[in-house]
Amino acid sequence: MKKFSPFLSGIALLFTLTTLGQAKYEREFRIVKSEFPKNAFDLIEEQINGARRVRFYKEIDSVTVSYEAKFKKDRLHYSAEFNAAGELEDIELMIKPVDIPEEVFEAISNRLRSECPKFKIRRLQQQYPVSENRAIEKVVRDTFQNLILPYINYEMIISCKGESGREEFEYLFDAEGHFLSRRKSLPPNYDHVLY
Repeated sequence: MKKFSPFLSGIALLFTLTTLGQAKYEREFRIVKSEFPKNAFDLIEEQINGARRVRFYKEIDSVTVSYEAKFKKDRLHYSAEFNAAGELEDIELMIKPVDIPEEVFEAISNRLRSECPKFKIRRLQQQYPVSENRAIEKVVRDTFQNLILPYINYEMIISCKGESGREEFEYLFDAEGHFLSRRKSLPPNYDHVLY
């Protein structure tokens, strides 16, 4: 019986992990305000003041735990996502294709058509991500002014009709419509063991 070399075993493991990382295995559970991280709540308390439909969630995927606050303010739907320590990761707001600059939406559509000739946008969000060189206060201010800035992303859930039926994918594009990532989005009732 022939043994695999350590190199080939490593490549096989890397390929397996890469393939697994391409699917979105996450579960979202509604929680009460007292279970939401206090530092996260303190950061968005002013924005939530006067908002409607304020809901708090805990999200668990195969690797991480995060928290999310969803609410409606000034007729817009917002979602603020925090890591397990309650540090802001990004804020998103629901938009429509018409809210994206025409040339950017055309670039996004071309990419989507190249991978799925028959697609439907199920959800579209303008994302304001936090980074080391951008103050959290600036991200919060920019989001609630609904500014289209060079650092934003567009996150979308796409329903793709193919030969094997319908599948959903989560895509991420930058402010200019350049492709950043794609992963398969599993239905909310997916029974995969996450941990």
